[in-house]
Amino acid sequence: MARRHGTEPDPYIQSPGEPTLPRGMERYPVNGGGATVFPVYGGDRLTVVDVEGSQVAEVTGFIRGRGDAGLFALEPNGWAGGLRSLLASRSPRQSRLRERVLGWGLDPTDARSIRLFTEGSSPGQESRLMAMADGVCVVVAAGDGASSVHDQASPTDLTVFVERASPERVEREKPGLPEPLAEPLEELRVERATARAYTVKSGQWIQVIDVEGRQCSDFQAFRMSQLERGVERCLDVTTTRTLMGQGSPHPGLHSKYYDVDFQPLVQIVQDTCNRHDAFALACNPKYYEEMGYFGHRNCTDNFNAELDPYGVTARRGWMSMNFFYNTAIDDHNVLTLDEPWSRPGDYVLLRALTDLVCVTSACPDDIDPANGWNPTDIHVRVYDSDLNARRSIGFRQRPDSEVEMTRETGFYPRTSALTRNFTEYHGFWLPTDYPQHGAIDEYWACREKAAVIDLSALRKFEVMGPDAESLLQYCLPRDVRRIAVGQVSYSPLCHHDGGMMDDGTLFRLGRDNFRWVCGTDYAGDWLREQAEAGGYRVVIKSATDQLHNVAVQGPNSRAILRRIVWTRPDQPTVDELKLFRFSIARLHHEDGPPLIVSRTGYTGELGFEVFCHPDDAVMLWDELQSAGADQGLTPMGLEALDMLRIEAGLAAAGHEFDDSTDPFEAGIGFTVPLRSKEDAFIGRDALMRRQTSPHRHLVGLEINNEETAAHGEGVFVGRHQVGVVTSAVRSPVLGRSIALCRLSPEYAGPGTEVAVGKLDGLQKRLSAQVVSVPHFDPGRERMRS
Repeated sequence: MARRHGTEPDPYIQSPGEPTLPRGMERYPVNGGGATVFPVYGGDRLTVVDVEGSQVAEVTGFIRGRGDAGLFALEPNGWAGGLRSLLASRSPRQSRLRERVLGWGLDPTDARSIRLFTEGSSPGQESRLMAMADGVCVVVAAGDGASSVHDQASPTDLTVFVERASPERVEREKPGLPEPLAEPLEELRVERATARAYTVKSGQWIQVIDVEGRQCSDFQAFRMSQLERGVERCLDVTTTRTLMGQGSPHPGLHSKYYDVDFQPLVQIVQDTCNRHDAFALACNPKYYEEMGYFGHRNCTDNFNAELDPYGVTARRGWMSMNFFYNTAIDDHNVLTLDEPWSRPGDYVLLRALTDLVCVTSACPDDIDPANGWNPTDIHVRVYDSDLNARRSIGFRQRPDSEVEMTRETGFYPRTSALTRNFTEYHGFWLPTDYPQHGAIDEYWACREKAAVIDLSALRKFEVMGPDAESLLQYCLPRDVRRIAVGQVSYSPLCHHDGGMMDDGTLFRLGRDNFRWVCGTDYAGDWLREQAEAGGYRVVIKSATDQLHNVAVQGPNSRAILRRIVWTRPDQPTVDELKLFRFSIARLHHEDGPPLIVSRTGYTGELGFEVFCHPDDAVMLWDELQSAGADQGLTPMGLEALDMLRIEAGLAAAGHEFDDSTDPFEAGIGFTVPLRSKEDAFIGRDALMRRQTSPHRHLVGLEINNEETAAHGEGVFVGRHQVGVVTSAVRSPVLGRSIALCRLSPEYAGPGTEVAVGKLDGLQKRLSAQVVSVPHFDPGRERMRS
């Protein structure tokens, strides 16, 4: 992608937590089909970047609340139609935009806009503007957010960089904090090396913000009703860890903090950092004295001073929840610490579950990396109980990206009515299981009848243009030229050294139109980088927000889809679809919502995947449930899916492969046609070397024990470790524990006796035999049926 003349940061950050932009430079992301609002001052320079190409940008300036064409040194060429359309939308996604426009007092009625990139643009193309006066700028990534799955003009992201003419002025007028989530009841600045005590009512919200990044903040809370009776019951991290079953709570099902009486005090609802400590005490005089720093300021003494007016007894060391504190237990059972992961503006959002007295610190530790060697401020906002905040976890698509909060898929209104057990998966909430069934019943439903699972978190990229085939032929090991229109091909995506960065399925929609469905956002970046470096004439656009999908898997899946899927005469029907083929279809009839139905899946069973626009997801879910009511269709979560894919020998990122693993070691060597594909492709030479001298083979293990192995456990012959378990499960259909394993070639022959090392690998062993993959249905006859 085009460099941004010093405004684009290095995505591989050298110093954790620090701002990735220089002083006076600000970045405002604009989601496709959405908008952003920010103030500008005379002399500020704006750079609008079309991230993926061919995305119209609508820039509207306001002075004293009125649309003013003179704010920027360019002639308007539009009427702010995109902004007015977003403001008229009743979509919850636009509610915050409406609040901000109202908060700034903007009237878009007669506003004119500057439309950029109207003739199409290449990825990373820039357009520059200068603010001629003080005002407010609104940038819209114009487009219809409800575009159908057939519409390749779906809106994509923009980025706006603002270079301030006077950074000092901005710093005086803008405190460097994230926008409030609502109108705060109270704002408290906790100055560096101090603490502040405050009270909150049941149902109110507490937002603890790391102002400059890399700053720890100890938090403690007391039930007010107990304090009034002289009983001190505060947040107890040991009780909390025990009841929540994890190192510290996080948004979702296991999100509450308890006192020693097992009473919940607060619940964490949002977290943009995801790295905190619930083991160590707040820093105290003894710690500094033993390091040779007598009289050093510390959080314990600060807590004591702030809590004294509430009658709380002073302590030598305070147990607390240490937000943004980066600690870990290493392999030698030592508690270690390093610089925090938090960046400027990162926060945690807590909800009070009872009336509380709280205390928050800005830790003074400057003798180790705990605060990046430089203690700074913490900011606390208290919001009223009517704040509507959804549980979410911060997710960054790339290291230098702005944080995004966990999203809900188009199917979430239905899945959330059936379960509260959700897992954050690549920035989306996906069900883990459904309590009315449980993972085992869901598993058997897929094996014997049918199951439906939300897989909308998969990333989708449109690759279009006259050089689309040539680019993909170069980037993928698969022979793309042999893929027919209407066909799907599974392929790895490899680095130049043959290591796998991702895997996915490639849909050929037309001669020059492809859709790559994969696991990570980086795959899209990688394809764009290769296209720019090679001068390929292609457009690569993200379609993740326009295409959500469910997998319908199991012996009855075809019968269910037959009832609701309509196809044109030129498209194969559900009955005619062969393995790794797809059909462009509609729901019920030719005027129904558009769908794409593919004969693909991740279970080893007969199955299909159905793609639709998120706006049609609830309708699709309801129609599937109705059509599958007499076919045993059961909702299924990720836990049951993992059982099925392990039995089927299907690879998973982070388990069977990572960027140090090649396709042969991951058990998918069939995707690399080194002999039949004559064209050069990325990693070809390295893969040829790796194929002739493999370091590991993917094999199956049958374990002679009811116990289950675990990912990462060593596989031994005697004292010699010869492999590692990548995935394991107690197989319901086979009635035994099985595993997938990367094993040295010398020991990879079927029948070889090995042992899985538990504990330290030596003190406890599970005997096992090497078997072929897959463990179940070795001829893959079920998925071909």
